[in-house]
Amino acid sequence: MNLLKLVSLCLVTVLMPAALNAQTDDQAEQSETIKVMVLGLYHFDNPGADMVNSEVDDMLAPHRQREIIALVESLAQWRPTKIAVENEAPLPSLSMEEYARADELLATSRNETVQIGYRLGVMLGHNAVYGYDERGGDSEPDYFPMGKVQAFAQANGGMELMGSLIAEIQAVADQETAERPSQTVAQSLLQHNDTDRVSSLHNRLYYSLLRIGDGDQQPGAELNAYWYMRNAKMFAKLDMIAEAGDRVLVLAGSGHATWLKHFVERMPGYELVEALPYIEDAANN
Repeated sequence: MNLLKLVSLCLVTVLMPAALNAQTDDQAEQSETIKVMVLGLYHFDNPGADMVNSEVDDMLAPHRQREIIALVESLAQWRPTKIAVENEAPLPSLSMEEYARADELLATSRNETVQIGYRLGVMLGHNAVYGYDERGGDSEPDYFPMGKVQAFAQANGGMELMGSLIAEIQAVADQETAERPSQTVAQSLLQHNDTDRVSSLHNRLYYSLLRIGDGDQQPGAELNAYWYMRNAKMFAKLDMIAEAGDRVLVLAGSGHATWLKHFVERMPGYELVEALPYIEDAANN
């Protein structure tokens, strides 16, 4: 054996185990990654709980039930190991107690938590569905102090900006209401899961509100800070639910999607998976 062949053989002998070990380490790290899919939603049961609301028809109607099933079957292809819904749930498990009545609720409740979250959980044989919401209360701050923002704007000449922002959001809601009767459920969710569109609306509303304030009073800045806090606490609960290697489907009002995706993309050990391809699959079938 000549010297060149001997050197080459030695290099292969030394480097191959290192390369294999590096590949094994990468695979192990990938298997430990928590994958999160954020499904942006509107309210299915017309609760009128948001600053601006669109109208929704009866989600228990037979044709809507078929459309919801088609959407859920498409989401099931991702094989989530855990499902989290935008509801508060008791600590420490954060499991939704009413999930035990899922079959009954699917026949009576129009809520998106039930119709998508519980339905998918039942379809996949999950023993639990988890709640991660964080809402204000007696011992918690007002996470959306819009009243203070409006009062300051009214007293300090900011109502033109407030009026234009609310009118812009109302126009979006009115358009959705007008289009929804001719759309399937999946089709109506496409724009709620278009990351660029949702982020643009989010930035337009929240960051424009930073102008509502002066040196001493900053209600627009405070609203942004509290909204961030609420979403940060929501994500912290998701982190309590998730375990290494999980695939977590997160149901969220699309107004939360920008911040929740922000945290997933920046939290070590997490990976964001877009929901849009699965919605498009249901919308096209």
